[in-house]
Amino acid sequence: MQEKFEYKYVAPTEQEKKEVSAIRAQYIEEKEDDKLARLKKLDKKVKEPPKVWGLVLGIVGTLIFGGGLSLILEFSQMLWGTLICVLGLIPIGLAYPIYQWVLESGKAQHWEEILRLSNEILEEEQEKDEFTNL
Repeated sequence: MQEKFEYKYVAPTEQEKKEVSAIRAQYIEEKEDDKLARLKKLDKKVKEPPKVWGLVLGIVGTLIFGGGLSLILEFSQMLWGTLICVLGLIPIGLAYPIYQWVLESGKAQHWEEILRLSNEILEEEQEKDEFTNL
């Protein structure tokens, strides 16, 4: 009796290749050549934390203020309701200044790299324009 070896190869379809490429792209570190993606990432890193801080403070303050207002309107607790409303106004009033402070500190932390990347991108774009105009 002869032993037989069979091998069957099936090439991946185009759809499978796209799926594999998409999964692979998630695990490849960002290339240095992709300066625009790095610039966008830095810009997001500067702008997102202040938004979060401002929204959280504003929402918490509004909820506290609403609780105090409920005490006044529903339970006729004028003194406690007024005190809680005033306590709620504090985070509401601090939301924008803290937003500005966190934004400025983020800008101060990343401004050098953002300017360097943006200048490199603009210089590359200018070189491309000069080349096409020749």
